[in-house]
Amino acid sequence: MDPTIQKYRALLEVVDQGSFSRAAEVCQYSQSGISRMIADLEQGWGVRLVERSRRGVKLTAEGERIVPLVRDVVEKDRTLQAKVHEVCGLKVGTIRIGCFSSVATHWMPRIIAQFRVHYPSVDYELMMGDFEEIERWTREGRVDLGLIADKPKHPVRSRRLASDEMLAVVPQNHPLAQADRVSLKNLCQDPFMLLQQSGDSEVSGIFATAGLKPNVKFVTWDDYAIMAMVETGLGVSLLPSLILQRNPYHLIAKHLVKPQYREIYLLVRPHLSRMAEVFTTFLEEQLTSLHR
Repeated sequence: MDPTIQKYRALLEVVDQGSFSRAAEVCQYSQSGISRMIADLEQGWGVRLVERSRRGVKLTAEGERIVPLVRDVVEKDRTLQAKVHEVCGLKVGTIRIGCFSSVATHWMPRIIAQFRVHYPSVDYELMMGDFEEIERWTREGRVDLGLIADKPKHPVRSRRLASDEMLAVVPQNHPLAQADRVSLKNLCQDPFMLLQQSGDSEVSGIFATAGLKPNVKFVTWDDYAIMAMVETGLGVSLLPSLILQRNPYHLIAKHLVKPQYREIYLLVRPHLSRMAEVFTTFLEEQLTSLHR
């Protein structure tokens, strides 16, 4: 890799990770090596780019103006390398995917394993985030494609991939564990464990549409924490079926009287490399066949 591009990528990782140490882990350099690359850029340009504080690393005013241009150069270099590989007939490259935890756990391993049979030399980067972060990464080109369980809130190339049924989750010894189906009103009668994976909770929206308000006693973005709370009898919850696949907890999941679903969308950045386009098509085909 061109040494200058290496330094540019190191700078972007420092900015994106908010830490020299985390950037060093991602780039697989020593922390002193990362610091030296940033210092080289600052010395070469005669400007201070970042400042360190107890809260981490932040851009200077000059850095705020320069880093978007650096990001653009790095993206153009990636596009160039992908095009060279395409022209030379090389089935290589790196596909960057933004996704949330249940997709990373239950979908991506199988899809990547199947794709690797045909393209063994392709590398992958999984970036985990909430829905707003993933949408922003896709728009900015930091990932090639993103998967979110919400309609995109800004203009971005997208399409609906699948529906994920919402299920009532109760402790094994709960009276509702014996019911055929559970109503939203039933879930309002117990302490409620609320999963909030983005700024607005999709679960809260389901209750609000029904004119109901659950008795929320615990809020978190961590689905495993919710399941652990329910297992110990602290309350009930409403969770997507994707999260409940192969879960290690002893709890009961029930269909709702009036089924509710969340929609999972695929977001695609502009100007995909040929290999990323091939992977995107493959992913769509796999998920379409899975949810027929």
